Amino acid sequence: MEFNILGKNIEVTDGIREHVEDKLGKLEKYFAPETRVNVTLSVEKDRHKIEVTIPVKGNIIRSEQVSNDLYVSIDLVEEVIERQLKKYKNKIVSKERNAGAFRQEYIEKDFADDDEIKIIREKKFDIKPMYPEDACVQMELLGHSFFVFNNAETDQINVVYKRKGNTYGLIEPEV
Repeated sequence: MEFNILGKNIEVTDGIREHVEDKLGKLEKYFAPETRVNVTLSVEKDRHKIEVTIPVKGNIIRSEQVSNDLYVSIDLVEEVIERQLKKYKNKIVSKERNAGAFRQEYIEKDFADDDEIKIIREKKFDIKPMYPEDACVQMELLGHSFFVFNNAETDQINVVYKRKGNTYGLIEPEV
């Protein structure tokens, strides 16, 4: 695995780099050797945050952990990614598409599928053209954390969502 480790408000020392590579190196048993692992470490006050992103053909495996100790955050992020890989194995490994991104042992091993994704409700509704600001108002009126709408400016399906700090986000497709 190839590691790309960046630091924001923190110097990435050899000791930190070594701990990240040792901990996340345990994931080598799942990925092909050329897999790239992007790691961003940041510190704000007593919050030590690690973000790990592993792009594999057709999917992105990502985890973010925050604690008051950087080494604890690093340990937690490795456990979360390993759990994700086991839980969603059948969803992320498609033999035709991206099996080359993973080791053969991982592809062949069966993991318990205890937490299978089950859609328990479907909802259909008319999508009316509106501006993103109007969609935010509609989302608030419904008491939802996101809202799907047809953007009147671009005539494409978009999503607005609530962010921390009473701000909003907009998701729109790339053209």
